[in-house]
Amino acid sequence: MRIAEILAAFPRQSALVVGDICLDRWCTYDPTTSDASRETGIPRIGVVATEVTPGAGGTIANNLAALGVGRVSVLGALGEDGHGYELRKALDSRGISTDLLIRSDEIATFTYTKLLNATSAVEDQPRVDFINTRPLPETVERQIVALLRASAGDFDVIFASDQAETEHGGVVTPAVREVLAQLAAAKIIVADSRRRTAEFRNVILKPNAQEAACASSSVFGSIDYQRLRRHIGAPLLFVTQGSRGALVVEEGREILVPTRSIEQPVDICGAGDSFAAGAGMALKVTSGFQLRGSAVEAARVGNLVASVTIMKKGTGTASPAEVLALAGE
Repeated sequence: MRIAEILAAFPRQSALVVGDICLDRWCTYDPTTSDASRETGIPRIGVVATEVTPGAGGTIANNLAALGVGRVSVLGALGEDGHGYELRKALDSRGISTDLLIRSDEIATFTYTKLLNATSAVEDQPRVDFINTRPLPETVERQIVALLRASAGDFDVIFASDQAETEHGGVVTPAVREVLAQLAAAKIIVADSRRRTAEFRNVILKPNAQEAACASSSVFGSIDYQRLRRHIGAPLLFVTQGSRGALVVEEGREILVPTRSIEQPVDICGAGDSFAAGAGMALKVTSGFQLRGSAVEAARVGNLVASVTIMKKGTGTASPAEVLALAGE
């Protein structure tokens, strides 16, 4: 199928993103206001402007909405706090349904705060992140599992975002992974995990090269993508490789799908999420009467989406028109 045909089918599709739906806060500070605090003597960082965007799984959802997917929803947990309010507002403004988001006063809303210098526009200060280091409360986990089981049938594609790098605190718990493994027999499920790639079962995995190598080495003591795929029981792996493109790992073959060369990318943050959004939906559209379609075609679409977004500041998105322009169609 041509790229135009694939993209034209997106409005007829629906997608659910389950997992760590977080908030990205882009705070611009003025270095000329860094006078020392009268109380502590510590220099202050004077924030003069703030922009918020959905992050982690929210970045996938944001890309899905920008690509024109007909219905996009997120399933996760956020705190009863100001960051949770900002996150819901950011999702709502992009047409992403928050009906399946669970609010709890037992957790904090997963938030990345990024400090950009107003003079240079460069992020040059340590980030201030709001994270959960304790296990997800059992009451919240039970709600997420129940909602996932009840709502999975309403969506064409499910994306799982396991962003949390702490040992505990993420939404994608073993119980959630078990439900995803069961659903994968009849559903396209694309999962992305920073630390726990090897702990998923049956789903399509989209690690980057470093994550795939770490997962394989931790289990086998060596890098072997086919062996990792079989260990997971995954029908395929998309191993993204930056400027080289994406490696499609299927039964009996590994194919590198090259990407467009971008000599000076503006910001590669969120490129993997952009790839996942494009590739996952393309996999569904090209499936015909099968469960999943062409992994190579899907990787081509994912590459194009990511190539557009890395030319934008922050966790950018790509419109169908931008993807088509880059594809030359």
